[in-house]
Amino acid sequence: MAPVRVAALNDIPPGAMLAVTVGETPIVLFNLDGEFFALYNECSHAEAALSDGEFDPDEECVECPLHGSLFDIRSGRPRTLPAFQPVATYRAYAEDDSVFVEYST
Repeated sequence: MAPVRVAALNDIPPGAMLAVTVGETPIVLFNLDGEFFALYNECSHAEAALSDGEFDPDEECVECPLHGSLFDIRSGRPRTLPAFQPVATYRAYAEDDSVFVEYST
């Protein structure tokens, strides 16, 4: 997997999320107090962008805007139904003033 620069560090402050596209893959980034996480930006239950949902930094999850499933931002696993399949995760990290995602084509 190769690191891909996806954002400037100031584009995603602590407690925020940001939708990006790497190649043709939609990804949503999360900044959890300076620790970065990245998920495939589509609910595994229905075609809805997770980035359109609510990010709860305290619970470390994002809510699907369509049916309300909660996904763990660390593992991509759903915490609640109706989703039962996880979404893909990607390693994300900050270096200097940029945020990178490790991505394989």
